[in-house]
Amino acid sequence: MPGVVIVGAQWGDEGKGKVVDIYTEHADMVVRFAGGPNAGHTLVVGADKLVVRLVPSGILRPQSTCVLGQGMVVDPATLAAELAELSRRGLLEGRELWLSDRAHLILPYHVAIDTLRERGAGAIGTTKRGVGPAYEDKAARLGIHAGALRDPARLEAAITRALARWAPVARDLGGELPSLADVMAAVAPVREALAARLTDAASLVDGALRAGKKVLFEGAQGTLLDVDHGTYPFVTSSSAIAGGACTGAGVGPTRIGCVVGLTKAYTTRVGGGPFPTELHDDVGEAIRKAGSEFGSVTGRPRRTGWLDLPALRYATVVNGFDGLALTKLDVLTGQPEVRACVAYEVDGRETRDFPLADLDRARPIYRTFPGWSEDLRGARRLEDLPARARAFVDFVSAESGCPLFVVSVGYERDDTIVLRSPFG
Repeated sequence: MPGVVIVGAQWGDEGKGKVVDIYTEHADMVVRFAGGPNAGHTLVVGADKLVVRLVPSGILRPQSTCVLGQGMVVDPATLAAELAELSRRGLLEGRELWLSDRAHLILPYHVAIDTLRERGAGAIGTTKRGVGPAYEDKAARLGIHAGALRDPARLEAAITRALARWAPVARDLGGELPSLADVMAAVAPVREALAARLTDAASLVDGALRAGKKVLFEGAQGTLLDVDHGTYPFVTSSSAIAGGACTGAGVGPTRIGCVVGLTKAYTTRVGGGPFPTELHDDVGEAIRKAGSEFGSVTGRPRRTGWLDLPALRYATVVNGFDGLALTKLDVLTGQPEVRACVAYEVDGRETRDFPLADLDRARPIYRTFPGWSEDLRGARRLEDLPARARAFVDFVSAESGCPLFVVSVGYERDDTIVLRSPFG
């Protein structure tokens, strides 16, 4: 059976954790294929709230094998802490969770470099988790595979080479790096436990697909943060689009049967970079509060704005979405009016395309919808939505050119209108 890819259509934080959790009810395997601990996916079931940064969001479903793919960068201490919390909650017993031996490690010197860079004029608003420097090492062929955790001598030699490369960079930034002994000491308490979870992830995933298993590929961040297709240089360091599932999990494109894109009913962004529909008024603050728009990893308040339909159409093109999951519709409840950007004006010319190269001078053109005041959390069918909310939802689907698969009307697992399974 072909795999299913779930990716964000905006600047991340679209609610991938909830949607992956819902679809994992019918999945045999969930594979996280990109990113690192800069991506926090929030899962809410009843009174229980769990934020996972590295572990796939399918961990709540005991029948699903969870895999951290080779496209990821993994901080050993962060992963070990996540596993300890899952164990404390009884969420590891009877579950399979594997780490690709070709995923790259984030080590303390990566975090140090990331932090030094973010204190200067060139800061771009990273989470300071060392993700960017770890991907730099990967591209420079100085990265360290998770497989090195099996061999302390090999790990020490690789760290020595990397420290020699980063030392002058740290000095130029006015700082210094942790010593070799400090780095090894940070890894030592968790090395054996993580080494026991190492595997050839590509072969594991291939075996599941060949056996007809249902495999869900979970992305991180969102399309507009993709290093090739996003608002560069204000982007992440990995491939956040659907194509990244192939490289990050080690599967061919013929193995992908469906791609689901996630979008909020509005837009948010964390950190620097262009955001044409951003709101700097009471409405933006009201959306931030109603949607609890604060980073699950950093706690920083997210920038908020109206839904950007040209950006959504752009994401549909570069990902090949088969359907949409529209999240946080309930957050807009109580707004007298709801707006959506339908086009842009750039230098006096109107365009329905997303003007990626000209966002600094692009002016959004909005369509305004009457708001609604009804509580949406009890809706389980589109017909249950009030007429004004339904009109907005239908418009988003029509303008994006994608059918709706999911509409989320609350933060809990059950506060969801599930229209279609991506597994057919």
